[in-house]
Amino acid sequence: MDNTLLDRMAIRELVENWALWRDARDWDRFRTVWHPDGRMMATWFQGSAEEFIQVSEEGYARGVRILHFLGGSTTDVRGMRGIAQTKMTISQRASVDGVACDVVCTGRFYDFLEKRNDCWGLVLRQPIYEKDRLDAVSSVDVLKLNQKLLSGFPEGYRHLAYLQSRIGYKVKTDMPGLDGPALEALYAHGDGWLDGRPLAI
Repeated sequence: MDNTLLDRMAIRELVENWALWRDARDWDRFRTVWHPDGRMMATWFQGSAEEFIQVSEEGYARGVRILHFLGGSTTDVRGMRGIAQTKMTISQRASVDGVACDVVCTGRFYDFLEKRNDCWGLVLRQPIYEKDRLDAVSSVDVLKLNQKLLSGFPEGYRHLAYLQSRIGYKVKTDMPGLDGPALEALYAHGDGWLDGRPLAI
């Protein structure tokens, strides 16, 4: 079998393991998908993989419930480096102003990967947030959002950001979306990574 195909298969397995092990809180195995210098970017957190594990566990203890679902994936491999893009959905349930709500955000995981010591690992995960929605869990509940607060967040994840801000998280407001300068900059960083340049973000 072609080595590039084997690399792509290994990367796809890594991406799937990330979602399964993260949501199952299987942290020992979750650590294996990262290189030691790996970093995670999210609306509510930006930092090392180890810090991400810590804050995820702390959030779970406080009742935070975030789940991930994966779709199609494509991978570019050049030598010992790769960029993987995977369709995904993030879902989170929380109380918003006393109303139990579900938020669903659709986008892509944009992953910077490297093969070290014959093992692929994540160096950086940067989600792209494309669209979202927020609904009351029960159809009898009436959800009234603060429109000023809502409109202050980027379109691709404004409802996710609204919910997360309401439960106490400081949300990053310049993440890549469906289009725009942040997305173009991310693509440029990805091309540079494949060309062997240092990680620029």
